[in-house]
Amino acid sequence: MASKEEVFATIREQLETVFRRDPAARSSLEIWLCYPGFHALLLHRVAHRLYTGGWFTTARVISQFSRALTGIEIHPGARFGRRCFIDHGMGVVIGETSEIGDDVLMYQGVTLGGTGKEAGKRHPTIGNGVVIGTGAKILGNIRIGDFVKVGAGSVVVHPVPDHSTVVGVPGHIVSEGAGGGDSQLDPLQHGDLPDPEGQLIEDLSRRVAELESVIHSLVDEKLSSKR
Repeated sequence: MASKEEVFATIREQLETVFRRDPAARSSLEIWLCYPGFHALLLHRVAHRLYTGGWFTTARVISQFSRALTGIEIHPGARFGRRCFIDHGMGVVIGETSEIGDDVLMYQGVTLGGTGKEAGKRHPTIGNGVVIGTGAKILGNIRIGDFVKVGAGSVVVHPVPDHSTVVGVPGHIVSEGAGGGDSQLDPLQHGDLPDPEGQLIEDLSRRVAELESVIHSLVDEKLSSKR
């Protein structure tokens, strides 16, 4: 059983995480009253402790209460590291065997799910310092490496190496390589992320235009030879 000092230290660290991650946070009272991600993670830590102690039904009741209160569904079996933050949070779903590292930031609509009814480890493992954009889906027993950035709306079904950026459906790795500085706190700049599907459509459109130009030239040449 956690001591009173450990409980207060966990709450204090979670408050500091919200202040560090969200510039809109004005006071501790505002966070206590208005931040569902804060509520969900604190309630999950209680549920997870009960779950690992064998109080499965009680843990599920607490997780369902948290879901009704916050709109965030975290199975009590999921494991979270320290200083994680769920921003906004509505529609977040995190499966039973998910493992989330330290300093992870995720936005609303994120799913850490399975791909079927297989037993055992069937949900993702998320490394340290990962940022998961709005509506991203990470599915299956795969590892997302440290300091990875997952773009909004991406669907990731394959492992992603450390210090990478992945976007698209299915997810494509668009950059790799060690990052510098305090990369676990870097924001996800959605406006600067590449768009593989958009680039493919643009390339196809340019190729079609080139082919049309060649065809027009051949037609003109054919007509000229008949005169």
